[in-house]
Amino acid sequence: MAKETIKDFSNRIIGYIETDAKGNKTARDFYNRILGYYDAKQNVTRDFYNRIVARGDAVAGLIYEEEAKKNKR
Repeated sequence: MAKETIKDFSNRIIGYIETDAKGNKTARDFYNRILGYYDAKQNVTRDFYNRIVARGDAVAGLIYEEEAKKNKR
C-alpha cells in the first residue's frame, strides 16, 4: 500500500492518501481520521458517510475541504 503525504502552501502536512494494489484510495486527515474513499472499479469518490461526492478520483479534494473547514472555525 502506497502512502502519499498532502501538504498545504506553507508546507504543513494536512493529510494522507493511501492507495492499494487495485487503485482504490483512502483519504485521511492530519490526525489519520478517514475522510473518504475512491473506488476505482466504480470510478466514484465517497465521503466518510458513504455518500457519493464525485465521479472520478477526488480524494485530495476531501482533504483540502476538511482543512478549509478547520481554518474557518
